[in-house]
Amino acid sequence: QVQLVESGGGLVQAGGSLRLTCAASTRTFSSYAMGWFRQAPGEEREYVAAISWGGGSTNYADSVKGRFTISRDNAKNTVYLQMNSLKPEDTAVYYCAASRTYSEIDYRRYPYWGQGTQVTVSS
Repeated sequence: QVQLVESGGGLVQAGGSLRLTCAASTRTFSSYAMGWFRQAPGEEREYVAAISWGGGSTNYADSVKGRFTISRDNAKNTVYLQMNSLKPEDTAVYYCAASRTYSEIDYRRYPYWGQGTQVTVSS
């Protein structure tokens, strides 16, 4: 049982940066690998990044590699997605998700999800 709440989305110009935060309500946060996904209108939910239980391993979709960084702070029950050099094609609702296994790139393998936060990149 995990409750996840995303925050930090907004409107940003191309080339700008945003940091998304996912706050988890669970006593066993370090037992979960975490992932970020995104979904644009009319599109399938897309894998963005994943991080292992202690944060020692990360994985990124090719579309964001070199621009986005996933991290976690287990003492704060929080996972982050730092997004730099944003492009209009990054516009989507971004979701944080939790899984007992790592590394899953299929959204159907994540049983716990946040409500999403909108990221809009102009120009």
